[in-house]
Amino acid sequence: MSEEFVGESFTDEDLYGEEIVDRAYVDCTFSDVDLTEAVVRGSTFTDCRFGNVRFNASRHTDAAFLRCEFTRCVLFEAAFDGCKLTGSTFRECGLRPLTVSGGDWSFVGLAGADLRGAAFREVRMRETDLGGADLRGTTLAGCDLSGARWQKSRLEKADLRGSDLTALDPTTAEVRGALITAEQAVVIAQALGLELR
Repeated sequence: MSEEFVGESFTDEDLYGEEIVDRAYVDCTFSDVDLTEAVVRGSTFTDCRFGNVRFNASRHTDAAFLRCEFTRCVLFEAAFDGCKLTGSTFRECGLRPLTVSGGDWSFVGLAGADLRGAAFREVRMRETDLGGADLRGTTLAGCDLSGARWQKSRLEKADLRGSDLTALDPTTAEVRGALITAEQAVVIAQALGLELR
């Protein structure tokens, strides 16, 4: 890493279109920062807090946000490619339409999040909390969702093909019209105790 910031606070900063490359932030606080159209590449944020930060149309590649807290942030059209967000939480954030390709979003807190129309492809999302999340029309394709929490989530017309759905109990979530494969249907049926002949 070329630059490291530890325990610093960034408030009311205009970083519109900035390139944040190969930097390390540890225990830092970002408040009312504008990161619209910013490019974040190869940088790490560990135990950082983001409040009222605008990530609109920002692009994140091979970056890591580890155990970070996002509160009332806006990620309109933000894209994450090969990023690691392990243990991070999102509260009262605008996450539509979010695009995530690859990477690790395990143990991420997305409870109650509005993710309508978002797209997650080939993402590791083990034990991610999606309880109460609005996932209508969302793409969750080829994702490792083992151990994920789905209670009271809305999955109508979501594309779940190729994802691990072993933790999904369709009696505790709204799944009407969700798109799955025949193999996934067998897994769900077995989880419900049905016998296939």
